[in-house]
Amino acid sequence: MSVISIILVLIFAFLAGLEGILDQWQFHQPILACTLIGLATGHLAAGVLLGGALQMIALGWANVGAAVAPDAALASVASALLMVKGWDWSHGNPNVQDLQTFIASAIVLATAGLVLTTLVRFINVGTIHLADAAAERGSYAGVQGWHMFALLLQGLRIAIPAGIITAVPSHVVADALNAIPDWLKGGLAVGGGMVVVVGYAMVINIMATAEIWPFFFLGFVLAPLAPNAAGLNGLSLIAMGILGVVIALIYLTLSENKGNAGAAGGSADPIGDILNDY
Repeated sequence: MSVISIILVLIFAFLAGLEGILDQWQFHQPILACTLIGLATGHLAAGVLLGGALQMIALGWANVGAAVAPDAALASVASALLMVKGWDWSHGNPNVQDLQTFIASAIVLATAGLVLTTLVRFINVGTIHLADAAAERGSYAGVQGWHMFALLLQGLRIAIPAGIITAVPSHVVADALNAIPDWLKGGLAVGGGMVVVVGYAMVINIMATAEIWPFFFLGFVLAPLAPNAAGLNGLSLIAMGILGVVIALIYLTLSENKGNAGAAGGSADPIGDILNDY
């Protein structure tokens, strides 16, 4: 890995750590974090594939009250680096089946990241007290400085592990991954698939409304039209994207018309009422 690649990896890892708290540009999401790591290391396609697979798992991760969700940022960055250093690129880009080991490692890393983010949050409690003390002194620069220091710690909790992984020789990572027995890889693959299903179920449970269910079933109908790995003919990804945009525009137009009609005559949504009755 070149020096420029290492610098870019550390920058992207630092941004992922920041976004794990800020949630503004979503760099901590697997689809973005893995893609950026793949871009920095010259394996963009593999990064996108891994990020897409991990994103399906992370859909169900969310902070609920005082319960902190697994750390998607560390899971994404570290698993992408393990893939870059552990995969034999002479065989070409990995497919989804080849990524099962890295997906399973991401789940373990997410749990480890949870410990790190809890530690950083604990340290930042004292940091905020120092910011309060600066506010009492009327030091605006002190308040700003301590807040920046707190964000710096959040970025370093991802950048430091990323730097450690990049410092490990590639053959060491490859040997460690190859040392994992097949039965354990199979179990991790099954467990990773179950976690994906749980993520889907949690998202569907949150989104389950009378207005959403028709689109949910429409997705099952349209799914066979998409091209797949078996080489079956179907609509291109561009056509599927255009179809999705058209459906979204139709939905927004009908929603606006329904709102205008409701304001004028007080009518309700008949389709929603029928679905609620069932």
